[in-house]
Amino acid sequence: MNEQSLFVVGATFVVYLVLMLGIGIVAYRRTVNLSDYILGGRSIGPTTAALSAGASDMSGWLLLGLPGYALVAGFEASWIAIGLLTGTWLNWLFVARRLRVYSHAANDSVTMPAYFENRFNDKSHALRVVSAIFILLFFLFYASSGLVAAGKLFESVFALDYKIAVVVGTIAVVSYTLFGGFLAVAWTDVVQGLLMALALVLVPVFALNAVGGVDAAHAAMQAKNPELLTFFTDVKGEPLGWIAILSLLGWGLGYFGQPHILARFKAIANDKDMPTARRIAVSWTALTLFAALAIGWVAIAYLPTDLKDAETVFMVLVNSLFHPVVAGILMAAVLAAIMSTADSQLLVSSSALAEDFYKAILKKNADGNELIWIGRAAVVVIALLALYFALNPESTVLGLVSYAWAGFGAAFGPAILLSLFWKRMNRHGALAGILLGGITVVVWKQLSGGLFDLYEIIPGFLLATLAIIVVSLLTAEPDAELQATFDEVDRQMAR
Repeated sequence: MNEQSLFVVGATFVVYLVLMLGIGIVAYRRTVNLSDYILGGRSIGPTTAALSAGASDMSGWLLLGLPGYALVAGFEASWIAIGLLTGTWLNWLFVARRLRVYSHAANDSVTMPAYFENRFNDKSHALRVVSAIFILLFFLFYASSGLVAAGKLFESVFALDYKIAVVVGTIAVVSYTLFGGFLAVAWTDVVQGLLMALALVLVPVFALNAVGGVDAAHAAMQAKNPELLTFFTDVKGEPLGWIAILSLLGWGLGYFGQPHILARFKAIANDKDMPTARRIAVSWTALTLFAALAIGWVAIAYLPTDLKDAETVFMVLVNSLFHPVVAGILMAAVLAAIMSTADSQLLVSSSALAEDFYKAILKKNADGNELIWIGRAAVVVIALLALYFALNPESTVLGLVSYAWAGFGAAFGPAILLSLFWKRMNRHGALAGILLGGITVVVWKQLSGGLFDLYEIIPGFLLATLAIIVVSLLTAEPDAELQATFDEVDRQMAR
C-alpha cells in the first residue's frame, strides 16, 4: 500500500474512532448510576439489542478467524457456522425473555453473578464470587483475542510493529468504554454491526466478480484441492469423524453462557419485544456467517499463492479489490468487529469487579457513583492484563476465542438454562455445575489424543448439567417462598 493509500485509510480510521468517541461522550452524560453503566438502565429497544448482541458476539474472529479457517479448510468450516447459527436461534428463543424477566425478579440483578446469588438466595456469596472469578479468568483470554486481532489489523494496514499495533488497538477500545459504559457499547455496536455486515457482503461479491463467478471459483477450488469442496472429509481426504464434527457443532452450546451476550437480554426495555429482536439477530447472524465463509472460499480461487497468515485473508482481499477510500471503510469494519466485542468483555469484567467483588465483599455500602468509578478503573486494569497476553505475536484469534467460549459455555450455560426451567435446582447444584463446568474446560484443554480431541465445551457442558441435577436432588429443596416468587413470574409470562 503506497503512502497516499495509507493516508486515506488512516484518515478513515481516525474519522471512525472520533465517531465512536462522540457516541461514548453522549452516553457518558446519560450514565448516572450503576444500572445505567452496566445495563443501560434496561432501556434499549429490540433492534439495538439484536445488533448489539450479534456484534458483541462475533468479534474480530468473524472477519479474521472464520474466513481464515474457511481458506485453509474449505467446506469443513461450515460446521462451525451451523452450530453458531443454531445456538443463536435457540438462545433467543429459550433464554432471552425468561432471563430478562427472571433477572429483574431476582432483586433487579444487573450482573450474572448477582443473578445466581439472588435467584438461589445464596447468603454465603459463594455463587457470586466463584462466578466472578470464572468471568475474569476467561474474559482475559477473550479480550486478548480482540487485541490480537487489532494488532494484526494495524500491522497489516500500517506496517506497524506487532506489539505497537496491539497497544494502539487497546487504547482505541478502552477510550470510549471507559466513560460511556453500556449505552456507549450498545449504541456503537449498532453502527459496528451494520458496518461489519456491509463489509462481509461486499468483499466476496467483488472477489467472485474478479474470478469470473461462482462456477469459475468452484472450478479453481476443484483444481487446487477437490477435498476443499467436501463437508465430511478434511483437506487431506480423510474422514472428519464424529469427534471433529461434534467439536465444530459444539460451538453452538457456548451461547447459553456468554455474559456479554446475555447482558443484552437483560437490558432490553420490554420483554415482549423479544420475538422482533430474535428475528433481527438470527437474520444478521446468518448473513454474516455465510459471508465470512464465502470470503475464505472465494479467496482460495482468487489468491495465486498461500498466505503466511490465513487470518489476514479479509484484509488482503480488501487491499487488492478496492479503492483506498473504500478499503479504508471496509478495514474499519475489522476495527468495528474488534471493538464491538472487546468493549463488551471489558464492561462485563469491570462490573464483576465493581459489583461482585468490591460491593459484595469489600464495601457493601458503596454508592452508585463510587461503583461506576471502580468499574472504570477495572476497565483499565483488565485491559492491561489482556494486553500482556496479547503481546505474543504467535497467538491466533480463533484459538483464544475457542478457549474462552468453551469456558463460559460450560461454566454458565447449564446453570443459566436450568435456573430458568427447572424448579428443583438449588444453590448447591448451581455452585457444583459452575465449578465442574469451568474446571473441566481448563483440564480438558491440557489433554490430547482420542476422546480428549473433542472440543472441551462438550464434556464441560455435559458434566456441569449432570452435576447440577445430581447435587440438587441430593440436597435440600429450594426455599419455598423464593420459589413462589418465580412461580408467579412464570404465570405472568404465560398471560
